[in-house]
Amino acid sequence: MVLSMSRLAKGDSAVAVPGLGRADEIGEMADAVQVFKTNMMETERLRAEQSAHEQRQSQQRKAEMHKIADAFEGAVGEIVEMVSSAATELEASANTLTTAAERSQQLATVVAAASEEASTNVQSVASASEELTTSVTEIGRQVQQSSQVANAAVNQARKTNDRVGELSKAAGRIGDVVQLINTIAEQTNLLALNATIEAARAGEAGRGFAVVAAEVKALAEQTAKATGEIGQQIAGIQEATLESVGAIKEIGDTIGRMSEISSTIAAAVEEQGASTREISRNIQHAAQGTSQVSSNITDVQRGASETGSASAQVFSAAQSLSVESNRLKLEVGRFLDSVRAG
Repeated sequence: MVLSMSRLAKGDSAVAVPGLGRADEIGEMADAVQVFKTNMMETERLRAEQSAHEQRQSQQRKAEMHKIADAFEGAVGEIVEMVSSAATELEASANTLTTAAERSQQLATVVAAASEEASTNVQSVASASEELTTSVTEIGRQVQQSSQVANAAVNQARKTNDRVGELSKAAGRIGDVVQLINTIAEQTNLLALNATIEAARAGEAGRGFAVVAAEVKALAEQTAKATGEIGQQIAGIQEATLESVGAIKEIGDTIGRMSEISSTIAAAVEEQGASTREISRNIQHAAQGTSQVSSNITDVQRGASETGSASAQVFSAAQSLSVESNRLKLEVGRFLDSVRAG
């Protein structure tokens, strides 16, 4: 009995209990030991069932955690990849924007230089035109007999001035300004050539007039060259002011008719005076236009500079976003590893 109880105490539930069925005290003790054995076996059974149940629950929880981790990894991983891809595209766009801004600044600098040169030449032509007008006025006072024909030229010039008023409204556009300067330069060449011929016909009285006309022609050629350079830099700004050209051509036609009607020097000189006054007004408009070109180019340079600064900030933000997305990806990976390991 003692041996059986000792083995039971050690957890051996397979031991047989001696003395069962006896009617004495040994039998009662054996019955008590048997009850103890039965309770111990039941306890072991319950413990085994509890352990199996806990193991099944642990495996189930682990499977559910893996499932949740996989779903989380799929959702967050897709978002992280989208953020990383967006950051890469943002960096590329910022680089493209920076390159475009730098190119705009370079082109604006070239155009600004050409515009400045054209403005200088226009001012020179304006000064020469004023000198030419003064010379024509002086000669006109010496030949009063041509006043009637000169009045007709003045009337034509007034009509032309009305038409050029419309041109003044369009002169705010850079392309029209460039074409206007070209038109004025060409007409100035024609007028200077005509003035040279008329000065030769005037003899000694027109010698000073011929010098001024030659200077006007040279300055007009310089103006044409400068406007050509602007035209090469500003593609697309080439709309012609046909109405203004037609109006100025009418002045030339009037001068031609006056030459045919009267062979006197006075008539031709007075017509030249009206023409040069009109040219002087147009050159002033052209000077205002070139000034506006310079102002617009300055705005372009400032805008390109601001664009470059903004693109640099975008690029920096894109890089930061890329770094943060990579860090988030690593942190998510560590979190999922810890979840799966648990």
